[in-house]
Amino acid sequence: MLRIGQFTDTFLPIVDGVGRVALAYSETLCKLGHQVTVVTPMYDTGYRGGYPFELVDFDAKALPGMKQYKTGEAPWDPHYRHRMKMIPLDLVHAHSPFTAGSEALRLAVLRKLPLVATFHSKYYDDFLKVTKSETLAKAGVKFVVDFYDRCDEVWAVGENTADVLREYGYSGEIQVMPNGVSLREANPAAVEEVNRRWGLKKDPLILFVGQMNWKKNILTVLEACALLKHQGQKFHLILAGQGPDMREIERKINELNLKDRTSLAGHITDMELLDGLYARASLFAFPSLYDAAPMVVREAAVMGTPAVMVRGSTAAEIIRHGENGFLCENAAEDLARVMREALADQETLRKVSQAARDTIPVPWEQIMEKAVERYTRLVALGKEGKLNRKYLRVI
Repeated sequence: MLRIGQFTDTFLPIVDGVGRVALAYSETLCKLGHQVTVVTPMYDTGYRGGYPFELVDFDAKALPGMKQYKTGEAPWDPHYRHRMKMIPLDLVHAHSPFTAGSEALRLAVLRKLPLVATFHSKYYDDFLKVTKSETLAKAGVKFVVDFYDRCDEVWAVGENTADVLREYGYSGEIQVMPNGVSLREANPAAVEEVNRRWGLKKDPLILFVGQMNWKKNILTVLEACALLKHQGQKFHLILAGQGPDMREIERKINELNLKDRTSLAGHITDMELLDGLYARASLFAFPSLYDAAPMVVREAAVMGTPAVMVRGSTAAEIIRHGENGFLCENAAEDLARVMREALADQETLRKVSQAARDTIPVPWEQIMEKAVERYTRLVALGKEGKLNRKYLRVI
């Protein structure tokens, strides 16, 4: 039995990709008989019982312009420090290089524990959008690489994601540890609730789930749907999520004359309802060039809904065109063409949908068996004094 700390800058009730990965790690490791402590900025208060793991959060404030995310300095929170002193750990795992990652690094040094870190995101894109400066964005990337240089082992969620970290300048070894998914069936009542809530009839449903952020290439989805409408294709589009560009997205929907074909579902925390959306959808439109290994594509596949993604993008690593999903060029015209052709051939769409369900989802239990092997090896090396302890030279 291992005692593992999972450190993440996003967690419940936020359900972005990284937060959901950290939650899945924690829940699955507990099922396998390990003790897990989640360390995260404080997102919620009040009764939060029912977790199989220990949740220790630290005081945090909302990020300017991104109120759904919070940040803070764990060592400055005396209540947090007091609680953590009472919790033994064998290993710490950071899911980001920022405040939670810094705390994972601090505890690794303080307690002489192995430190694992997973690379999830294309941080350069985030830095560039926030700072609007290539110089500052490159400085941010240098900070990220410096963090991963301090870790005993670095994981990436896919081969393409590992290549991104190498492009940033990281030269060490990278273990590929893909994301898993919880295998489940949709509740027929939830599908009916989707039809009722959004007034859906029998028309095909095109679905997008994710941050309402232009970096997700949502403009291409909207422009493609405008073309489909002009071409006479029947459909309804649902965008589920929240984010900083919500108002601009709504204005663009009106500008493109899509209001009668589009619904903004907002932030959905009811997983059964979200599964109902996935199951009701004919296609999952996700042309993001930003995402690395998006959980939403896997969750759509669990419900038998194939994704349409941009050919050559990091996110599309798991898609084989016409077999378990669809690929398009990064252009509204081509996305519209691929979606129109997919909807026109229902027999092929049915086969692709089944193949998506058969080939894309990997149970979290299977992923965690490999993760535990890596954890166990690092803990043993640490006890034998054989870790490189690179971070001790840079703290």
